Amino acid sequence: MFKTIIDAFKVKEIRNKIFITIALILVYRLGCWIPTPGINTEVFSSTVESQSFLSLLSSISGGALSQGAILALGISPYISASIIIQLLSIAIPSLERLSKMGEEGRKKIAQYTKYAALLLATIQAVAIVISYSDALNTLLFPAWLVGLLVVLTLVAGSMFTYWLGEKITALGIANGLSLLIFVGILSTAGNSIYMNLTQIFSGNMESLWELLLFVFALVFIFAFIVFMDMAERKVPVQYAKQIKGRKMYGGQSTYIPVRLNATGVMPIIFAMSILTFPQLVMSIFWPNSSAFAWYSEWLGAGSWVYIILVGLLITFFAYFWTQITFNPEDISKQIQQNGGFIPGIRPGKPTAEYLKKISNRITLFGAGFLAIIAIVPSLIFKGISTTGSLVSAFSATGLLIVVSVALELQKSLESQMLMRNYKGFLNK
Repeated sequence: MFKTIIDAFKVKEIRNKIFITIALILVYRLGCWIPTPGINTEVFSSTVESQSFLSLLSSISGGALSQGAILALGISPYISASIIIQLLSIAIPSLERLSKMGEEGRKKIAQYTKYAALLLATIQAVAIVISYSDALNTLLFPAWLVGLLVVLTLVAGSMFTYWLGEKITALGIANGLSLLIFVGILSTAGNSIYMNLTQIFSGNMESLWELLLFVFALVFIFAFIVFMDMAERKVPVQYAKQIKGRKMYGGQSTYIPVRLNATGVMPIIFAMSILTFPQLVMSIFWPNSSAFAWYSEWLGAGSWVYIILVGLLITFFAYFWTQITFNPEDISKQIQQNGGFIPGIRPGKPTAEYLKKISNRITLFGAGFLAIIAIVPSLIFKGISTTGSLVSAFSATGLLIVVSVALELQKSLESQMLMRNYKGFLNK
């Protein structure tokens, strides 16, 4: 990857795109440190860090939420909106038709996603103001005016973050929204490592061993994620020879790549959101109730019941998301229409059943991989860090996102360099 980046800097066009990307990311990081007018950051930070769900959102935004910054919501409303729209496109026939209408349909769905993200950002901002009203500065102005200012600032910051992501995609390299999440997670990890280094420099040698063990475990986990994330089953496809006029077509052999982790981090996000959302609601409205205490003890993060339920929900959502993204019937029809077949399998329905069988088996291993990544690394980091400074460095979702975005960035740079070489060859 480092060689790819060095080669990319040698190309003026790609180098300019990299500089634009870095400049826009710096603007984003600056907005993650500018405090929101009307919020007492110390009170708000302590409140956010006490809630596991809000801590996860804060880690994705690079600590902007815990700081009460103007970009505190980040792109989480847009991510939630895109997930909701994708699910609704299956249940609502009109949205399903739009998704199959090509570029115009995708533009319409993107527009609906923006409206949904604006609505969700407003709801989240209002919920933050109502739930954490103690963190508002109401000494000079009435509470409703301060609350309105905070809501408008947070909503505007969320939509500005989305705009930055789109600009990075259009003018820079790779997917801008993914890069913003990537930078946010790395910033959170950097803060945790910085806290550990301050303890080392103050004379705490135990923190040094913690850091060494943490780095060793992190390298091993990253290598495991890369190995599993790039794993795929190659289903061979043979195309028959066809004679049209005086030319012969077909006769080629290719394959269908069925990825082990085709669902990405979506099953983990769904599973953890379902389990942590009730705890978040109860902490807002009934913080001193017995139900909240019982849920935190038995279903809170780290309990054995929580671990078992996370594994089961990840498996369920992995199969559910595979049904959305991988359609064996459509693939079978495309192969048959192009005169292709899988060796040893009859075209049509037998091919679709064969692909579905392979997909189900691969999804089972992929779900097991996601369950391991969702549970084991957190337990390892928790066991390594006795001082607690490295526990929040990487979450399960963060680990997968960092690896996936890094691989995506490398592929994007390689493809842009390859396109430039093609252009240079044609110009000659």
